[in-house]
Amino acid sequence: MTDQVKSSVNWGMVCHLAGLTTYLGIPFGNIIAPLVLWLLKKNSDPVVNSEGRESLNFNISFTIYGIIAGLLCYVLIGFVVLPVVLIAHIVLVVQATLKANKGQSVRYPFTLRFVD
Repeated sequence: MTDQVKSSVNWGMVCHLAGLTTYLGIPFGNIIAPLVLWLLKKNSDPVVNSEGRESLNFNISFTIYGIIAGLLCYVLIGFVVLPVVLIAHIVLVVQATLKANKGQSVRYPFTLRFVD
């Protein structure tokens, strides 16, 4: 693997991994971090353009799902749904990060396509 390809793979992996920044206490960090990475590198690196856009769409979708699950706590079902959404988010981001680290393209399930 050449240095340029390895750099692209690493940046693509970081785009997915950045989705976990919200768990570090940064509000909406799961959207802001991939957005910043994607905006900075999308024109110079096609891998980051693809992976960053996918990560951004996924994190926007799961933020919406989390908000809906949080609102559903008022009718008690949210106390079951919210942990499922959070665990699914973490698991899918880790899986995508590992897949991107191998140089494979990632396509998240349950993703609404906002950024195209």
